[in-house]
Parts: sequence; structure tokens; C-alpha cells
Amino acid sequence: MTSAEALTRISVVPHFSRLHEWIALEEGYYQQEGLEPEILPEVMHAVSSHTGDSYGSRPQDIPFVRQQKVANSACEWGTACNAGAGMGKLVPDLYTVGRYAIFVKPDSTISRLVDLRDVPVGVGMMAGSHFTALHTLSQALPRDHINLTHTGGPGTRLVALLNGEIEAANLLDPEIAIAEARGLSKLAQGAFRMTFWVAPDMTPDVLAAYFRALKRADDALSQRPQAYLGLWERNVPPALKGDYDYTTFGLGEKFIFEPYDEAMFQEAIGFAKQWGLDDHVKESRYSQLIVTAGL
Repeated sequence: MTSAEALTRISVVPHFSRLHEWIALEEGYYQQEGLEPEILPEVMHAVSSHTGDSYGSRPQDIPFVRQQKVANSACEWGTACNAGAGMGKLVPDLYTVGRYAIFVKPDSTISRLVDLRDVPVGVGMMAGSHFTALHTLSQALPRDHINLTHTGGPGTRLVALLNGEIEAANLLDPEIAIAEARGLSKLAQGAFRMTFWVAPDMTPDVLAAYFRALKRADDALSQRPQAYLGLWERNVPPALKGDYDYTTFGLGEKFIFEPYDEAMFQEAIGFAKQWGLDDHVKESRYSQLIVTAGL
């Protein structure tokens, strides 16, 4: 595609825990796949810096509420619940795997997960930090003694932790690397699946072009990581801007170009239901909540 008129417009929210959207932008992969992207870093940073907006009014929800042709990502539980609530659709053709970690300050008396009994742990409700904290803490604590507090986005959680406003927080990339650089203590870490959450009227051809661009970005990152690690600077929340060694931040989310199948989806919905987090879900049939890219 060489004619600007021939390009298809698409709104893209870069995901704070990976570099792929930026690599595709820098290398012109979107245009080469016939797309003209509107990159929305302000949405990404609003997600990192929000302090607890209600469901449906969170920064990540607004493009869907406004019915923009937008592509975003969320933890697998969040995407399942969002789609089930009638807000966007799940793309089943692929998924990513990111990491999380629960931190405390270096001088904290807390050194093990069991020490978090009844201690408020900062999370963003109905987001990856919430679900992964439940999954991790339930392995060490009785359900009634898990105390999660809605601190907001990952950037806000780390700022609150650094300021001593909370005792512990569950963080994602790139905040994990920043917390490590600031000398915070890690109690636990793990990995979780993230899925693509898109406008319900996105067509398979547009989605396929979008994911081809991201696949090319994934290949480029794998082949020449040092060329792109500096792009992490764009994902650091404004409140955490600083002079970081981005070579220590890692490659971010791992793309898995395999189906996110119905069994995975039902497991995610089941976990949300188990913890009473499916209040907004009206539809839980996988077949009704997906839009395929045909990869």
C-alpha cells in the first residue's frame, strides 16, 4: 500500500507491558499492512495513572463506550468479563503472556506472602493485578484474610508504595523493573495470559492486518532486542519518569501465536465467578463474545 487514501484507519492503545505497538509504528509495519494507526498513548498512561474509576468509566473503557474502532489488550479475566458485559470482543487467534510481582518496601517487616494476612495489597480492581493477586495470595492465605485495596493503575500503585501509602502492591511491567531499580523487595512473581480486546465491529481483514504488523514487530524484537529496548521510555507513567537503564527492562510480554480457546476462556470466566467478580457479565458463551482475525 502506498496511497494514504487506501489505508484503513484503526485506533491502537499501546500496551504498557510490551513494545510491539511502538516497534510497528517506528518500522512502518502498520502502513505496510494497509493500516493508518491512530496511536493512543494517553489512554495507556491514563490506565497507569487512574486512581479507581468505576467499571465502565475506567480509561480503558472509554474508547469502547464511545464506539471507536479500537484495539487494546487486557488480562484474560478482564477481557472475558468486559466482552461478557457487552463492552468489546475477544480475539481468539492469539494471546500474550506477561508477568506480575508483589512488592513491599525494603524496610518492610513483611518478608513472605503469609505475612500479608489482613494487610491491604494495592491492586487495580477488575484488572490483571487484581486477579493475579487473588490467585497468588489464595495459595498462602485463607480467603477471608486476603485484603486487596483498589489503588488504581500500576503507576499509581508503585507511587503509593514508594510514598508509604500502602504496605504492598502487585505490579506489572514496566513498573516491575522500576521497582527493582528502586530497591523494593519482591515477595512473589508469576506470569499470566493477556488477550486482545477490540471493538465489536472490527472486521477480520483489519484485525489480520493489525496482527501481521505486531507479528513483524515481534520478529524484529526477537532478532534485534537492543535496537528497541529504549522504547520502554514511552511506557513509563509520567509520575515515574526517570533516568533508567532500559536494557534491564527485558522484552516485555511474550506473544503466543496460538488460539486462545474456549477452555481457556471458560477457566477465566469461572475464576471471576468464583471470586464474585462477574457482576457485569450478561453473556458467557464463547461463541458470542469472539471476533476472529482468521490468522
